[in-house]
Amino acid sequence: MKSNIKPAIKLVLLPTVLAIGLALSGCQDTSSPNDNAAQDTAEMSSETTGSIDNPDVTASADRTMNQKASESTVEQKMINNIARYRWTLATATNETNQPLTMLMEIKDQVILSFNQHQGQNTLSYSVGCNTMGAAYGLQGNTLAIEESMSTKMSCGDLNAAENRLNKLMQGSSEISLAAGDKPMLTQVTSESTTLVWQGKLTAQAKYNTKGETIFWAVSSETKPCADNIAKTCLQVKPITYDDQGIKVSEGEWKAFVGAIDGYQHDGKHDEVLRLQRYNLGNGDAADTKYAYVLDTVIESSVAK
Repeated sequence: MKSNIKPAIKLVLLPTVLAIGLALSGCQDTSSPNDNAAQDTAEMSSETTGSIDNPDVTASADRTMNQKASESTVEQKMINNIARYRWTLATATNETNQPLTMLMEIKDQVILSFNQHQGQNTLSYSVGCNTMGAAYGLQGNTLAIEESMSTKMSCGDLNAAENRLNKLMQGSSEISLAAGDKPMLTQVTSESTTLVWQGKLTAQAKYNTKGETIFWAVSSETKPCADNIAKTCLQVKPITYDDQGIKVSEGEWKAFVGAIDGYQHDGKHDEVLRLQRYNLGNGDAADTKYAYVLDTVIESSVAK
């Protein structure tokens, strides 16, 4: 049975910290500058002579360089392609091809996204509670995922499924992509579990532009829309944070007649959403000029 349980406490996102340490070592050279120059000249002469006398060596080196460049291009194309989609779990089976029930029962809310953060390839995944993120690398068809970081909400009935997904995603997987109108990404984990993800174009790929990050508070209560009292509208207000994530201002509540892609309002929680806003250029009205896409829920509390 699909779980609709949401946590009743506020969620504060952890900053994504993905850094790589570099270890540097030095060695002291006691030879004189003249000795070094002579040695460098001799080495250059030897390398040049070797290349001229042995054309096969040069050809082999060129083939190796071209092969590496080609592999890099193929891998980058794959990275660029999978980042165009937001992936939702379609099927999950274990090594004996039996379904993973705890994930299949909530498959519509199990998501995977590929991004870039500060020039590094990153991915994030969730079962509908905490968002887990990690850096990743791709070599051939091997996806290597580093140790993940996560927000820290208690997820109730989703805890077991979240822990299971997080364990599956760690380490190395083999992936393959089937393109088309409904692209499918198949991931075989180190446990021989097969996860099949169905892709939907991200808003950035769909609108062919970079979104603007904004924050909205959304009330649990909806009200009749001004232009159509038979329809209810979300009540939202803008929120501004500084660079340290501290709230510095709030706007006024107003009715929102549009839609937020990826957001499901349950009428039970007051929430703060991080959104991506895309300019459609349709007139001056904010509700029609922009497309709004849910990035993440950063606060959620049971309405009083």
